[in-house]
Amino acid sequence: MLDFKTSQALTIGVELELQLVNTSDFNLAPDADDLLRRAAGDVHAGELKPEITQSMIEINSGVHECYETLQAELRTTRDRLAAHARQMNVAIAGGGTHPFQKWKDRKIYPTERFISVSEKYGFLAKQFTVFGQHVHVGCASADDAIYLTHALIRYVPHFIALAASSPFYQGVDTAFDSSRLSIVNTFPLAGTMPLVTDWRAFTDYFETMQGFGIVKSMKDFYWDVRPKPEFGTVEIRVLDTPLTVDRATQIAAYAQALSRMLWADRVDWIKPELYLVHGYNRFQAARHGFAGMLVDPTTRISTSIGDDIQNTLRALAPHARDLESTAALDGLSALVRGEGNDAAWLRKTFATKTTLPDVVREQAARWMSA
Repeated sequence: MLDFKTSQALTIGVELELQLVNTSDFNLAPDADDLLRRAAGDVHAGELKPEITQSMIEINSGVHECYETLQAELRTTRDRLAAHARQMNVAIAGGGTHPFQKWKDRKIYPTERFISVSEKYGFLAKQFTVFGQHVHVGCASADDAIYLTHALIRYVPHFIALAASSPFYQGVDTAFDSSRLSIVNTFPLAGTMPLVTDWRAFTDYFETMQGFGIVKSMKDFYWDVRPKPEFGTVEIRVLDTPLTVDRATQIAAYAQALSRMLWADRVDWIKPELYLVHGYNRFQAARHGFAGMLVDPTTRISTSIGDDIQNTLRALAPHARDLESTAALDGLSALVRGEGNDAAWLRKTFATKTTLPDVVREQAARWMSA
């Protein structure tokens, strides 16, 4: 049976994929190797890694019991990376896509895995120069991870809308709040985990796919939410990288509180209907953000994603108090009430600055200093 390394329930960690841009025209800069080399001597709880193309880096945080220590770690890492980048005349930015880079100009980072992915997927590998946040939630057992993976599907549109930061792609406004997800969708093993009921059934599925030669490891599944057995976590993968580390930690706090509620009040709606509406709900969130419509698979009633988030935040209030994350969830509530997500901020910035390089300049300044 596939081994699941259990971890402390409700611990959280994040992965953040970041853009490296030059400070002349604010296009992507292929300087990941230099930045990672400069940062190699820094002491931090997590890890800095390359990503699939040479204009990307990834921050892996340490493991945390509360969002405030995660926030403190990410702020420290941001400050150190920003200092190194300034010495290189490079800027670092959040955002789910770079607004005007051309995928054909990208260079694959020369690791064995990334070269293998490039050979397997062709031009899709370079198109995968998009930037996401992954949130990990610790699970005390493998069966808990299966349950949580399914239960979180109901809330995937929330995470998409809260983190959406990729309205621009290849030089145009896509009319999506999160255009990044459309790139992820092109991979053949994207989507959702099958409706298995426990870890034994999941192991049977995995070993069957492995026997077909379709997958080698869990990394080959590009699912919206997936168990991560080597970490003992469930990993939420639908988020664009936010424009600030504070937003990233707020969303991690939301995932933690939501997981606590779902474990405390075991839901009975993990049924085929959950997955019948998922594609529609997911699209609505990516296209329209908070204004998108969500169909509840149990009641079959449609409501706006923004209203559904607010209703959920109210239900999460006692869990947030116990987790000491009320301030984080209050910050997310403010977005829904009118401040708007990062996609809205990027569009407002473009309306003011009028050029996409100026937008990138502003989003880099936002990530490096806020």
